[in-house]
Amino acid sequence: MLALTLGAMTWLAIAYPEAERVGILRIPTTRGDRLFLSLILAAVIHLAWIALVGAETLATLPVGEGIEVSSLWLATAISLVSAVAIFRTV
Repeated sequence: MLALTLGAMTWLAIAYPEAERVGILRIPTTRGDRLFLSLILAAVIHLAWIALVGAETLATLPVGEGIEVSSLWLATAISLVSAVAIFRTV
């Protein structure tokens, strides 16, 4: 997933040359800065989720012997929403 993200960021840098942008932090940031912030925040969200909620099974899908769905998928969804917010506002 990280390789896909870096590939997309490279393509964006080539197709749409970036310019520094000033967002809510009031400092100039580039796409790379915003990616770094979103990855750090995703790590913090997942670690906090594991500490507070745990990674227990949320559901078992009726496929084959049953595929277990971890509650970490909710932390991943929160991380994706926060990454979009960072890319839009920072």
